[in-house]
Amino acid sequence: MGRVKTPLADAPQKLAGDDLTGAARLAPGEVLAAAGSSESGLTDVEAKLRLARFGPNAIRSHGARPLAVLGRQLRNPLLILLAGATVTSLIVGERTDAIIILAIVGLSVGLGFFNEYRSERVVEALHASIRHRTVVIRGGQQATVDVTEVVPGDVVLLRTGDLVPADLRLLDARELECDEAVLTGVTRTIAAPAITPAAPPPETAKTVDRAELGEPESDQARPAGGRFKGLTRGDVVALIRRAVEANRVDLYLQPIVTLPQRKVRYYEALARLRSDDGELLQPADFLEIAESGGLMPMIDNVMLFRCVQVVRRLAAKNREIGLFCNVAADTLIDSANFPQFSEFMEANRALAPALVFEFSQGAVRAMGPIEQESLAALAQVGFRFSMDRVTDLRIEPRELAARGFRFVKVPASLLMARAATAAADIHPADFSDLLGRFGVDLIAEKIESESTVVDLLDFDVRFGQGFLFSPPRPVRAEVLQGLADAPAADARRAPVVEPEAPRRGGEGQLVGRASGIRIQETGIRNEAVARSSEPGSRSRTRGNA
Repeated sequence: MGRVKTPLADAPQKLAGDDLTGAARLAPGEVLAAAGSSESGLTDVEAKLRLARFGPNAIRSHGARPLAVLGRQLRNPLLILLAGATVTSLIVGERTDAIIILAIVGLSVGLGFFNEYRSERVVEALHASIRHRTVVIRGGQQATVDVTEVVPGDVVLLRTGDLVPADLRLLDARELECDEAVLTGVTRTIAAPAITPAAPPPETAKTVDRAELGEPESDQARPAGGRFKGLTRGDVVALIRRAVEANRVDLYLQPIVTLPQRKVRYYEALARLRSDDGELLQPADFLEIAESGGLMPMIDNVMLFRCVQVVRRLAAKNREIGLFCNVAADTLIDSANFPQFSEFMEANRALAPALVFEFSQGAVRAMGPIEQESLAALAQVGFRFSMDRVTDLRIEPRELAARGFRFVKVPASLLMARAATAAADIHPADFSDLLGRFGVDLIAEKIESESTVVDLLDFDVRFGQGFLFSPPRPVRAEVLQGLADAPAADARRAPVVEPEAPRRGGEGQLVGRASGIRIQETGIRNEAVARSSEPGSRSRTRGNA
Protein backbone atom coordinates (compact mmCIF):
# COMPACT_ATOMS: atom_id res chain seq x y z
CA MET A 1 0.00 0.00 0.00
CA GLY A 2 1.29 3.41 -0.88
CA ARG A 3 0.87 6.72 0.91
CA VAL A 4 -2.67 8.10 0.99
CA LYS A 5 -4.09 11.36 2.27
CA THR A 6 -7.83 11.59 2.95
CA PRO A 7 -10.41 13.48 5.01
CA LEU A 8 -13.26 11.82 6.87
CA ALA A 9 -15.98 11.76 4.25
CA ASP A 10 -19.10 11.54 6.37
CA ALA A 11 -19.17 15.01 7.89
CA PRO A 12 -22.81 15.42 8.92
CA GLN A 13 -25.10 18.04 7.41
CA LYS A 14 -22.53 19.49 5.02
CA LEU A 15 -22.17 16.18 3.15
CA ALA A 16 -25.89 15.32 3.12
CA GLY A 17 -25.85 13.24 6.27
CA ASP A 18 -24.44 9.75 5.73
CA ASP A 19 -24.48 9.94 1.91
CA LEU A 20 -20.92 8.78 1.24
CA THR A 21 -21.55 8.45 -2.49
CA GLY A 22 -22.13 12.20 -2.58
CA ALA A 23 -18.64 12.79 -1.20
CA ALA A 24 -17.18 10.49 -3.86
CA ARG A 25 -18.65 12.66 -6.63
CA LEU A 26 -17.15 15.87 -5.26
CA ALA A 27 -13.70 17.19 -6.08
CA PRO A 28 -11.13 17.02 -3.24
CA GLY A 29 -11.34 20.75 -2.60
CA GLU A 30 -15.13 20.61 -2.44
CA VAL A 31 -14.99 17.73 0.03
CA LEU A 32 -12.68 19.71 2.32
CA ALA A 33 -14.91 22.76 2.10
CA ALA A 34 -18.06 20.74 2.77
CA ALA A 35 -16.41 19.07 5.78
CA GLY A 36 -15.35 22.44 7.16
CA SER A 37 -11.69 21.48 6.89
CA SER A 38 -8.63 22.19 4.75
CA GLU A 39 -5.41 20.48 3.68
CA SER A 40 -3.88 21.77 6.91
CA GLY A 41 -6.45 19.72 8.79
CA LEU A 42 -8.54 20.74 11.76
CA THR A 43 -7.20 22.67 14.70
CA ASP A 44 -6.85 20.86 18.02
CA VAL A 45 -9.69 22.92 19.48
CA GLU A 46 -12.05 22.17 16.58
CA ALA A 47 -11.17 18.46 16.77
CA LYS A 48 -12.06 18.37 20.47
CA LEU A 49 -15.35 20.15 19.82
CA ARG A 50 -16.29 17.69 17.07
CA LEU A 51 -15.29 14.74 19.24
CA ALA A 52 -17.60 15.99 21.99
CA ARG A 53 -20.39 16.60 19.46
CA PHE A 54 -20.24 13.44 17.37
CA GLY A 55 -18.71 11.03 19.89
CA PRO A 56 -15.83 8.55 19.47
CA ASN A 57 -15.11 6.88 16.14
CA ALA A 58 -15.95 3.38 17.38
CA ILE A 59 -18.53 0.66 16.97
CA ARG A 60 -19.95 -0.66 20.21
CA SER A 61 -19.47 -4.40 20.51
CA HIS A 62 -21.61 -6.57 22.73
CA GLY A 63 -20.31 -7.13 26.22
CA ALA A 64 -20.56 -10.14 28.47
CA ARG A 65 -24.25 -10.05 29.55
CA PRO A 66 -25.08 -12.61 32.27
CA LEU A 67 -28.78 -12.87 31.40
CA ALA A 68 -28.01 -13.55 27.74
CA VAL A 69 -25.51 -16.27 28.68
CA LEU A 70 -28.01 -17.84 31.09
CA GLY A 71 -30.72 -17.76 28.42
CA ARG A 72 -28.51 -19.62 25.95
CA GLN A 73 -27.84 -22.28 28.60
CA LEU A 74 -31.54 -22.75 29.34
CA ARG A 75 -32.38 -23.15 25.65
CA ASN A 76 -30.36 -26.37 25.49
CA PRO A 77 -32.74 -29.09 24.13
CA LEU A 78 -31.25 -31.71 26.45
CA LEU A 79 -31.93 -29.55 29.50
CA ILE A 80 -35.50 -28.98 28.34
CA LEU A 81 -35.93 -32.74 28.03
CA LEU A 82 -34.56 -33.27 31.55
CA ALA A 83 -36.84 -30.57 32.90
CA GLY A 84 -39.78 -32.40 31.35
CA ALA A 85 -38.61 -35.62 32.99
CA THR A 86 -38.49 -33.81 36.33
CA VAL A 87 -42.09 -32.64 35.98
CA THR A 88 -43.19 -36.14 34.96
CA SER A 89 -41.46 -37.68 37.98
CA LEU A 90 -43.24 -35.25 40.31
CA ILE A 91 -46.59 -36.04 38.73
CA VAL A 92 -46.16 -39.80 39.20
CA GLY A 93 -44.86 -39.31 42.74
CA GLU A 94 -41.20 -40.14 42.15
CA ARG A 95 -39.84 -37.23 44.16
CA THR A 96 -36.40 -38.79 44.63
CA ASP A 97 -35.92 -39.13 40.87
CA ALA A 98 -37.19 -35.60 40.35
CA ILE A 99 -34.71 -34.21 42.88
CA ILE A 100 -31.80 -36.09 41.28
CA ILE A 101 -32.72 -34.93 37.77
CA LEU A 102 -33.22 -31.37 38.99
CA ALA A 103 -29.79 -31.42 40.66
CA ILE A 104 -28.20 -32.63 37.41
CA VAL A 105 -29.95 -29.87 35.47
CA GLY A 106 -28.87 -27.23 37.95
CA LEU A 107 -25.27 -28.43 37.98
CA SER A 108 -25.14 -28.55 34.17
CA VAL A 109 -26.61 -25.06 33.82
CA GLY A 110 -24.30 -23.68 36.50
CA LEU A 111 -21.11 -25.11 34.98
CA GLY A 112 -22.10 -24.11 31.45
CA PHE A 113 -22.98 -20.58 32.57
CA PHE A 114 -19.71 -20.21 34.50
CA ASN A 115 -17.50 -21.37 31.60
CA GLU A 116 -19.28 -19.39 28.89
CA TYR A 117 -19.50 -16.19 30.93
CA ARG A 118 -15.83 -16.42 31.86
CA SER A 119 -14.90 -16.94 28.19
CA GLU A 120 -16.91 -13.90 27.14
CA ARG A 121 -15.22 -11.80 29.79
CA VAL A 122 -11.80 -12.89 28.50
CA VAL A 123 -12.77 -12.03 24.90
CA GLU A 124 -14.15 -8.68 26.07
CA ALA A 125 -10.89 -7.94 27.88
CA LEU A 126 -8.88 -8.84 24.77
CA HIS A 127 -10.92 -6.51 22.60
CA ALA A 128 -10.60 -3.73 25.19
CA SER A 129 -6.81 -4.12 25.21
CA ILE A 130 -6.51 -3.59 21.46
CA ARG A 131 -5.56 -0.01 20.63
CA HIS A 132 -5.21 1.21 17.04
CA ARG A 133 -3.38 4.43 16.17
CA THR A 134 -3.45 6.51 13.03
CA VAL A 135 -1.76 9.67 11.73
CA VAL A 136 -3.83 12.82 11.11
CA ILE A 137 -2.96 16.39 10.18
CA ARG A 138 -3.94 18.85 12.90
CA GLY A 139 -3.08 22.51 12.43
CA GLY A 140 -0.69 21.71 9.58
CA GLN A 141 1.31 19.23 11.70
CA GLN A 142 1.21 15.44 11.68
CA ALA A 143 -0.13 13.94 14.90
CA THR A 144 -0.62 10.33 15.97
CA VAL A 145 -3.99 9.78 17.65
CA ASP A 146 -6.15 6.85 18.68
CA VAL A 147 -8.59 5.86 15.91
CA THR A 148 -11.48 6.54 18.29
CA GLU A 149 -10.42 10.22 18.30
CA VAL A 150 -10.72 10.64 14.53
CA VAL A 151 -13.56 13.10 13.83
CA PRO A 152 -15.46 14.26 10.71
CA GLY A 153 -13.22 16.61 8.73
CA ASP A 154 -9.91 15.09 9.81
CA VAL A 155 -7.22 14.64 7.15
CA VAL A 156 -5.76 11.15 7.61
CA LEU A 157 -2.40 9.89 6.37
CA LEU A 158 -2.24 6.18 5.49
CA ARG A 159 1.02 4.37 4.94
CA THR A 160 2.09 0.81 4.19
CA GLY A 161 0.40 -1.67 6.51
CA ASP A 162 -2.04 0.83 8.05
CA LEU A 163 -5.67 -0.03 8.69
CA VAL A 164 -8.33 2.29 7.25
CA PRO A 165 -9.71 3.95 10.42
CA ALA A 166 -13.02 5.32 9.04
CA ASP A 167 -15.02 6.06 5.89
CA LEU A 168 -12.60 8.19 3.88
CA ARG A 169 -12.50 10.19 0.66
CA LEU A 170 -9.15 9.94 -1.16
CA LEU A 171 -7.45 13.27 -1.75
CA ASP A 172 -3.96 12.13 -2.71
CA ALA A 173 -2.91 8.55 -3.49
CA ARG A 174 0.40 7.16 -4.73
CA GLU A 175 0.94 3.42 -5.39
CA LEU A 176 -2.13 2.61 -3.31
CA GLU A 177 -3.03 -1.07 -2.89
CA CYS A 178 -5.78 -2.15 -0.54
CA ASP A 179 -6.53 -5.60 0.90
CA GLU A 180 -10.33 -5.92 0.91
CA ALA A 181 -10.48 -9.65 1.70
CA VAL A 182 -12.43 -9.13 4.92
CA LEU A 183 -15.20 -7.33 3.00
CA THR A 184 -15.19 -9.00 -0.41
CA GLY A 185 -13.40 -12.31 0.09
CA VAL A 186 -10.95 -11.43 -2.72
CA THR A 187 -7.44 -12.19 -1.44
CA ARG A 188 -5.63 -10.23 -4.13
CA THR A 189 -4.80 -6.63 -3.28
CA ILE A 190 -6.71 -4.00 -5.24
CA ALA A 191 -4.68 -1.22 -6.87
CA ALA A 192 -6.15 2.28 -6.99
CA PRO A 193 -5.29 4.89 -9.65
CA ALA A 194 -2.92 7.62 -8.64
CA ILE A 195 -4.60 10.79 -7.36
CA THR A 196 -2.61 14.01 -7.47
CA PRO A 197 -3.79 17.02 -5.48
CA ALA A 198 -4.29 20.35 -7.22
CA ALA A 199 -1.85 22.02 -4.85
CA PRO A 200 0.90 20.56 -2.68
CA PRO A 201 0.06 20.04 1.00
CA PRO A 202 1.67 22.31 3.57
CA GLU A 203 4.19 19.67 4.60
CA THR A 204 6.68 17.98 2.27
CA ALA A 205 5.14 14.69 1.24
CA LYS A 206 7.65 11.94 0.51
CA THR A 207 6.61 8.81 -1.31
CA VAL A 208 6.87 5.82 0.97
CA ASP A 209 8.53 2.70 -0.33
CA ARG A 210 6.29 -0.12 -1.43
CA ALA A 211 5.68 -3.03 0.93
CA GLU A 212 8.81 -4.97 1.85
CA LEU A 213 7.51 -8.06 0.08
CA GLY A 214 5.41 -8.33 -3.04
CA GLU A 215 4.29 -10.71 -5.73
CA PRO A 216 6.04 -10.57 -9.12
CA GLU A 217 4.39 -8.11 -11.45
CA SER A 218 3.09 -8.97 -14.90
CA ASP A 219 5.06 -8.71 -18.13
CA GLN A 220 3.18 -5.55 -19.01
CA ALA A 221 4.37 -3.85 -15.82
CA ARG A 222 8.06 -4.73 -16.14
CA PRO A 223 10.24 -3.33 -17.44
CA ALA A 224 8.06 -0.78 -19.25
CA GLY A 225 7.80 1.31 -16.08
CA GLY A 226 8.64 1.48 -12.40
CA ARG A 227 12.14 0.73 -11.17
CA PHE A 228 13.41 -0.42 -14.58
CA LYS A 229 11.69 2.17 -16.73
CA GLY A 230 13.48 2.70 -20.04
CA LEU A 231 15.36 -0.64 -19.91
CA THR A 232 14.69 -3.62 -22.10
CA ARG A 233 14.01 -6.99 -20.52
CA GLY A 234 17.45 -8.16 -21.64
CA ASP A 235 19.06 -5.18 -19.87
CA VAL A 236 17.20 -5.99 -16.65
CA VAL A 237 18.22 -9.67 -16.81
CA ALA A 238 21.83 -8.59 -17.28
CA LEU A 239 21.54 -6.18 -14.33
CA ILE A 240 20.21 -8.95 -12.06
CA ARG A 241 22.89 -11.36 -13.25
CA ARG A 242 25.66 -8.83 -12.48
CA ALA A 243 24.23 -8.31 -8.99
CA VAL A 244 24.23 -12.04 -8.25
CA GLU A 245 27.67 -12.70 -9.74
CA ALA A 246 29.11 -9.74 -7.80
CA ASN A 247 27.57 -11.17 -4.61
CA ARG A 248 25.33 -8.13 -4.12
CA VAL A 249 22.60 -10.26 -2.51
CA ASP A 250 21.44 -9.03 0.89
CA LEU A 251 19.72 -11.18 3.49
CA TYR A 252 16.65 -10.06 5.45
CA LEU A 253 14.91 -12.00 8.22
CA GLN A 254 11.27 -11.81 9.32
CA PRO A 255 10.24 -13.67 12.49
CA ILE A 256 7.56 -16.35 12.72
CA VAL A 257 6.12 -16.35 16.24
CA THR A 258 4.01 -18.69 18.33
CA LEU A 259 0.43 -17.66 19.03
CA PRO A 260 -0.71 -16.28 21.35
CA GLN A 261 2.63 -16.19 23.25
CA ARG A 262 4.46 -14.38 20.39
CA LYS A 263 7.72 -16.19 21.05
CA VAL A 264 10.04 -16.27 18.04
CA ARG A 265 10.21 -19.86 16.80
CA TYR A 266 11.39 -19.46 13.19
CA TYR A 267 12.67 -16.83 10.78
CA GLU A 268 11.97 -16.53 7.07
CA ALA A 269 14.92 -15.57 4.89
CA LEU A 270 14.13 -12.98 2.23
CA ALA A 271 16.39 -11.79 -0.59
CA ARG A 272 17.20 -8.26 -1.66
CA LEU A 273 19.52 -7.34 -4.54
CA ARG A 274 21.67 -4.26 -4.93
CA SER A 275 22.03 -2.74 -8.39
CA ASP A 276 25.24 -1.39 -9.90
CA ASP A 277 24.70 1.99 -8.23
CA GLY A 278 23.83 0.46 -4.83
CA GLU A 279 20.06 0.81 -5.14
CA LEU A 280 18.12 -1.82 -3.18
CA LEU A 281 15.85 -4.00 -5.34
CA GLN A 282 12.77 -5.53 -3.72
CA PRO A 283 11.44 -9.00 -4.69
CA ALA A 284 8.57 -7.33 -6.53
CA ASP A 285 11.18 -5.63 -8.72
CA PHE A 286 13.21 -8.66 -9.79
CA LEU A 287 11.48 -11.99 -9.03
CA GLU A 288 9.31 -12.25 -12.14
CA ILE A 289 12.15 -11.23 -14.48
CA ALA A 290 14.66 -13.46 -12.68
CA GLU A 291 12.31 -16.45 -13.03
CA SER A 292 11.72 -15.86 -16.74
CA GLY A 293 15.44 -15.25 -17.29
CA GLY A 294 16.47 -18.50 -15.57
CA LEU A 295 18.38 -16.70 -12.80
CA MET A 296 16.50 -18.11 -9.79
CA PRO A 297 18.85 -21.11 -9.34
CA MET A 298 21.78 -18.72 -8.99
CA ILE A 299 19.93 -16.55 -6.47
CA ASP A 300 18.73 -19.62 -4.54
CA ASN A 301 22.27 -20.97 -4.27
CA VAL A 302 23.56 -17.69 -2.85
CA MET A 303 20.65 -17.52 -0.41
CA LEU A 304 21.17 -21.13 0.61
CA PHE A 305 24.76 -20.51 1.68
CA ARG A 306 23.72 -17.38 3.60
CA CYS A 307 20.96 -19.34 5.34
CA VAL A 308 23.39 -22.07 6.36
CA GLN A 309 25.64 -19.42 7.85
CA VAL A 310 22.78 -17.99 9.90
CA VAL A 311 21.61 -21.41 11.08
CA ARG A 312 25.14 -22.31 12.16
CA ARG A 313 25.42 -19.07 14.10
CA LEU A 314 22.10 -19.70 15.84
CA ALA A 315 23.18 -23.24 16.67
CA ALA A 316 26.47 -21.95 18.11
CA LYS A 317 24.41 -19.80 20.51
CA ASN A 318 22.23 -22.80 21.44
CA ARG A 319 19.14 -21.05 20.12
CA GLU A 320 16.47 -23.52 19.05
CA ILE A 321 15.20 -21.39 16.18
CA GLY A 322 14.61 -22.63 12.64
CA LEU A 323 14.97 -20.82 9.32
CA PHE A 324 12.70 -20.91 6.26
CA CYS A 325 14.60 -20.59 2.98
CA ASN A 326 12.63 -19.86 -0.22
CA VAL A 327 13.49 -22.06 -3.20
CA ALA A 328 12.20 -21.74 -6.77
CA ALA A 329 10.92 -24.80 -8.61
CA ASP A 330 13.44 -24.08 -11.39
CA THR A 331 16.25 -24.81 -8.95
CA LEU A 332 15.06 -28.40 -8.57
CA ILE A 333 15.40 -29.09 -12.29
CA ASP A 334 18.54 -27.06 -12.96
CA SER A 335 21.16 -29.58 -14.07
CA ALA A 336 24.02 -27.14 -13.54
CA ASN A 337 23.27 -25.97 -10.00
CA PHE A 338 21.11 -28.57 -8.27
CA PRO A 339 23.86 -31.23 -8.00
CA GLN A 340 26.00 -28.73 -6.03
CA PHE A 341 22.88 -27.72 -4.09
CA SER A 342 22.23 -31.35 -3.16
CA GLU A 343 25.85 -32.10 -2.29
CA PHE A 344 26.04 -29.01 -0.09
CA MET A 345 22.92 -30.04 1.83
CA GLU A 346 24.23 -33.60 2.15
CA ALA A 347 27.35 -32.18 3.76
CA ASN A 348 25.18 -30.08 6.10
CA ARG A 349 22.57 -32.71 6.92
CA ALA A 350 23.11 -31.98 10.63
CA LEU A 351 21.26 -28.69 10.04
CA ALA A 352 18.15 -30.43 8.69
CA PRO A 353 16.05 -29.94 11.87
CA ALA A 354 16.61 -26.17 11.71
CA LEU A 355 16.34 -25.49 7.96
CA VAL A 356 13.05 -25.58 6.03
CA PHE A 357 12.80 -25.14 2.24
CA GLU A 358 9.77 -23.17 1.08
CA PHE A 359 7.91 -23.45 -2.24
CA SER A 360 4.85 -21.61 -3.55
CA GLN A 361 1.51 -23.38 -3.90
CA GLY A 362 1.62 -22.89 -7.66
CA ALA A 363 5.08 -24.46 -7.87
CA VAL A 364 4.02 -27.43 -5.72
CA ARG A 365 1.00 -28.12 -7.91
CA ALA A 366 3.04 -27.87 -11.11
CA MET A 367 5.86 -30.18 -9.98
CA GLY A 368 6.68 -33.00 -12.39
CA PRO A 369 8.72 -36.20 -11.97
CA ILE A 370 12.09 -34.40 -11.92
CA GLU A 371 11.01 -31.93 -9.24
CA GLN A 372 9.48 -34.77 -7.21
CA GLU A 373 12.72 -36.72 -7.41
CA SER A 374 14.74 -33.70 -6.27
CA LEU A 375 12.36 -33.15 -3.35
CA ALA A 376 12.64 -36.79 -2.39
CA ALA A 377 16.45 -36.53 -2.40
CA LEU A 378 16.33 -33.59 0.03
CA ALA A 379 13.69 -35.28 2.20
CA GLN A 380 15.80 -38.42 2.40
CA VAL A 381 18.61 -36.37 3.90
CA GLY A 382 16.14 -35.12 6.54
CA PHE A 383 15.10 -31.67 5.33
CA ARG A 384 11.50 -30.48 5.64
CA PHE A 385 9.41 -28.31 3.32
CA SER A 386 6.85 -25.52 3.57
CA MET A 387 4.23 -24.28 1.11
CA ASP A 388 3.45 -20.56 0.91
CA ARG A 389 1.71 -18.09 -1.44
CA VAL A 390 -1.48 -20.08 -0.87
CA THR A 391 -4.41 -18.75 -2.89
CA ASP A 392 -7.05 -21.35 -1.98
CA LEU A 393 -7.62 -24.03 0.68
CA ARG A 394 -8.07 -26.95 -1.72
CA ILE A 395 -5.13 -28.79 -0.18
CA GLU A 396 -4.51 -32.49 0.35
CA PRO A 397 -2.56 -32.70 3.64
CA ARG A 398 -1.97 -36.45 3.33
CA GLU A 399 -0.21 -35.95 -0.02
CA LEU A 400 1.82 -33.00 1.27
CA ALA A 401 2.93 -34.90 4.36
CA ALA A 402 4.00 -37.87 2.24
CA ARG A 403 6.23 -35.55 0.18
CA GLY A 404 7.92 -34.09 3.27
CA PHE A 405 5.90 -30.89 3.75
CA ARG A 406 5.52 -29.98 7.41
CA PHE A 407 4.27 -26.38 7.16
CA VAL A 408 1.58 -24.53 5.19
CA LYS A 409 1.48 -20.72 5.17
CA VAL A 410 -1.93 -19.17 4.55
CA PRO A 411 -2.71 -15.41 4.52
CA ALA A 412 -4.80 -14.49 7.55
CA SER A 413 -7.28 -12.72 5.28
CA LEU A 414 -7.84 -15.95 3.31
CA LEU A 415 -8.53 -17.94 6.46
CA MET A 416 -11.18 -15.44 7.56
CA ALA A 417 -12.69 -14.73 4.14
CA ARG A 418 -16.20 -16.00 3.40
CA ALA A 419 -15.20 -16.84 -0.16
CA ALA A 420 -12.57 -19.26 1.14
CA THR A 421 -15.25 -21.13 3.09
CA ALA A 422 -17.38 -21.57 -0.02
CA ALA A 423 -14.48 -22.67 -2.24
CA ALA A 424 -12.83 -25.13 0.19
CA ASP A 425 -13.88 -28.66 1.09
CA ILE A 426 -13.47 -27.86 4.79
CA HIS A 427 -14.33 -24.90 6.98
CA PRO A 428 -11.24 -22.71 7.62
CA ALA A 429 -11.79 -23.07 11.37
CA ASP A 430 -11.14 -26.82 11.02
CA PHE A 431 -8.22 -26.41 8.60
CA SER A 432 -5.49 -26.34 11.27
CA ASP A 433 -6.84 -29.49 12.91
CA LEU A 434 -6.97 -31.27 9.54
CA LEU A 435 -3.33 -30.40 8.80
CA GLY A 436 -2.30 -31.41 12.30
CA ARG A 437 -3.61 -34.94 11.83
CA PHE A 438 -0.86 -35.45 9.24
CA GLY A 439 1.89 -33.64 11.14
CA VAL A 440 1.61 -30.36 9.19
CA ASP A 441 1.59 -27.01 11.06
CA LEU A 442 -0.48 -24.05 9.88
CA ILE A 443 1.18 -20.61 9.81
CA ALA A 444 -1.00 -17.52 9.35
CA GLU A 445 0.95 -14.86 7.47
CA LYS A 446 0.42 -11.20 6.56
CA ILE A 447 -0.90 -10.37 10.03
CA GLU A 448 -1.04 -6.60 10.38
CA SER A 449 -3.43 -5.87 13.27
CA GLU A 450 -4.16 -6.97 16.82
CA SER A 451 -7.78 -7.68 15.93
CA THR A 452 -6.61 -10.26 13.39
CA VAL A 453 -4.68 -12.07 16.12
CA VAL A 454 -7.80 -12.20 18.28
CA ASP A 455 -9.87 -13.58 15.38
CA LEU A 456 -7.23 -16.21 14.59
CA LEU A 457 -7.55 -17.70 18.07
CA ASP A 458 -10.79 -19.31 16.87
CA PHE A 459 -8.89 -21.04 14.05
CA ASP A 460 -6.42 -22.86 16.34
CA VAL A 461 -3.45 -21.28 14.54
CA ARG A 462 -0.16 -22.04 16.30
CA PHE A 463 2.16 -19.70 14.39
CA GLY A 464 1.88 -16.21 12.91
CA GLN A 465 3.96 -13.93 10.70
CA GLY A 466 3.49 -10.36 9.58
CA PHE A 467 4.34 -6.69 9.97
CA LEU A 468 2.48 -6.61 13.31
CA PHE A 469 5.27 -8.63 14.89
CA SER A 470 8.17 -7.24 12.85
CA PRO A 471 8.95 -6.21 9.27
CA PRO A 472 11.83 -7.97 7.48
CA ARG A 473 15.09 -6.69 8.93
CA PRO A 474 18.59 -6.93 7.40
CA VAL A 475 21.10 -9.28 8.95
CA ARG A 476 23.83 -7.18 10.48
CA ALA A 477 26.92 -7.04 8.30
CA GLU A 478 29.19 -7.94 11.21
CA VAL A 479 27.33 -11.23 11.72
CA LEU A 480 28.45 -12.75 8.44
CA GLN A 481 31.66 -10.72 8.39
CA GLY A 482 32.55 -12.30 11.73
CA LEU A 483 32.14 -15.71 10.17
CA ALA A 484 34.36 -14.64 7.29
CA ASP A 485 37.11 -13.61 9.72
CA ALA A 486 36.91 -16.79 11.78
CA PRO A 487 40.14 -18.82 11.91
CA ALA A 488 40.51 -21.92 9.83
CA ALA A 489 40.38 -24.02 12.97
CA ASP A 490 36.70 -23.08 13.37
CA ALA A 491 35.79 -24.24 9.88
CA ARG A 492 34.48 -27.50 11.26
CA ARG A 493 31.96 -25.56 13.34
CA ALA A 494 30.83 -22.67 11.12
CA PRO A 495 31.03 -21.65 7.45
CA VAL A 496 33.82 -19.24 6.50
CA VAL A 497 33.50 -16.51 3.89
CA GLU A 498 36.83 -15.41 2.47
CA PRO A 499 37.99 -13.78 -0.81
CA GLU A 500 39.82 -16.64 -2.51
CA ALA A 501 39.80 -17.60 -6.16
CA PRO A 502 38.38 -21.05 -6.94
CA ARG A 503 41.00 -23.77 -7.09
CA ARG A 504 40.91 -27.51 -7.40
CA GLY A 505 40.81 -29.36 -4.09
CA GLY A 506 43.44 -31.90 -3.07
CA GLU A 507 42.86 -35.40 -1.81
CA GLY A 508 39.75 -35.81 0.31
CA GLN A 509 38.19 -32.57 -0.99
CA LEU A 510 35.25 -31.92 -3.28
CA VAL A 511 35.06 -28.53 -4.95
CA GLY A 512 31.88 -27.26 -6.60
CA ARG A 513 31.03 -24.03 -8.35
CA ALA A 514 27.71 -22.23 -7.97
CA SER A 515 26.98 -18.58 -8.85
CA GLY A 516 30.32 -17.16 -7.81
CA ILE A 517 30.49 -19.10 -4.51
CA ARG A 518 32.69 -22.16 -4.11
CA ILE A 519 31.85 -25.02 -1.82
CA GLN A 520 34.56 -27.04 -0.14
CA GLU A 521 33.88 -30.30 1.67
CA THR A 522 36.64 -31.60 3.92
CA GLY A 523 37.28 -35.30 4.01
CA ILE A 524 37.89 -35.34 7.78
CA ARG A 525 34.52 -34.25 9.22
CA ASN A 526 32.49 -33.95 5.98
CA GLU A 527 31.80 -30.33 6.92
CA ALA A 528 31.01 -27.62 4.35
CA VAL A 529 32.75 -24.27 3.96
CA ALA A 530 31.29 -21.54 1.77
CA ARG A 531 33.70 -19.10 0.21
CA SER A 532 32.56 -15.83 -1.29
CA SER A 533 34.03 -14.15 -4.35
CA GLU A 534 33.59 -10.68 -2.79
CA PRO A 535 35.57 -9.62 0.31
CA GLY A 536 33.47 -8.57 3.26
CA SER A 537 30.23 -9.13 1.42
CA ARG A 538 27.09 -8.28 3.34
CA SER A 539 24.36 -10.86 3.75
CA ARG A 540 20.66 -10.39 4.29
CA THR A 541 17.44 -12.40 3.50
CA ARG A 542 14.28 -12.70 1.40
CA GLY A 543 10.66 -13.40 1.75
CA ASN A 544 7.51 -13.74 0.03
CA ALA A 545 4.46 -11.33 -0.20
